[in-house]
Amino acid sequence: MSRERHTPSNLPEGVGIGFKAEHFDDLLAQKPDLAFIEIHAENYMAAGGPAHRRLERLRAEFALSVHGVGLSIGGAGPLDAKHLERLATLCERYQPESFSEHLAWSSHDTAFLNDLLPLPYTEATLALICEHIDVVQTRLRRQMLLENPSTYVAFAESTLEETQFLREIVSRTGCGLLLDVNNVFVSATNHGLDPRAYLADFPMEAVGEIHLGGHDEDELPDGAPLLIDAHGSPVADPVWTLYAEVAAVAGRAPTLIEWDNDVPDFAVLMAEAERARAVLQGRRASGGRHVDAA
Repeated sequence: MSRERHTPSNLPEGVGIGFKAEHFDDLLAQKPDLAFIEIHAENYMAAGGPAHRRLERLRAEFALSVHGVGLSIGGAGPLDAKHLERLATLCERYQPESFSEHLAWSSHDTAFLNDLLPLPYTEATLALICEHIDVVQTRLRRQMLLENPSTYVAFAESTLEETQFLREIVSRTGCGLLLDVNNVFVSATNHGLDPRAYLADFPMEAVGEIHLGGHDEDELPDGAPLLIDAHGSPVADPVWTLYAEVAAVAGRAPTLIEWDNDVPDFAVLMAEAERARAVLQGRRASGGRHVDAA
């Protein structure tokens, strides 16, 4: 696998928000103390239009994280070359401080599924993921961050733990990681696992960004809890608790409030950002150790 040096992910430490068009006027008028904003790459793959005009204005004010949802890094076939070219054009145009994608798949042959689907953690899947990451990082000439998934099923054929799988990907490709704390809580609850044990084994030294978001609660027919990573509500209290523990050991922790559905008023979103900022400030005041991202 390639270990060629690429432009590293370099978000400023602090708190950012996912940009929604509803908040454009508030962002420009208030110029809040945000470390960065994050966009979904697929919303900006046209050549022009209002979306780009808004983003050009915001890019002059804020650091930028580009978060992809459509590369299908875990897809069985080759990556979509046209999609990758559109992504490269976007990154060349805006020169974001960070680019990230998901440990998931969403395509099969010519079909695209509007979901982020799980993978078995096997040596064969590991080799495929690393090959795809090499292609992406080589084309973009920048390091990619890979996000841990929220999962609802596990594969009997898996031979590696998810944290082992991620650690090996980092070692082979030189990519970094995006640690979604809500995804950890969702997956651990759904599978009856301990989220703190997962985090204790997570390669924190590779983390270049953290995500916080809300989830929905349901239950299975047998009464067991089922959590859905929905991004349409405030961050839950147990996730805040885990985040505070992560921030105490993760070193640099650029943190995003992720709220994509049922988009709230700007003041509500900023209140979530302020809560995350308070956690980070508490970590610094208590002397949390510093670990540079990969």
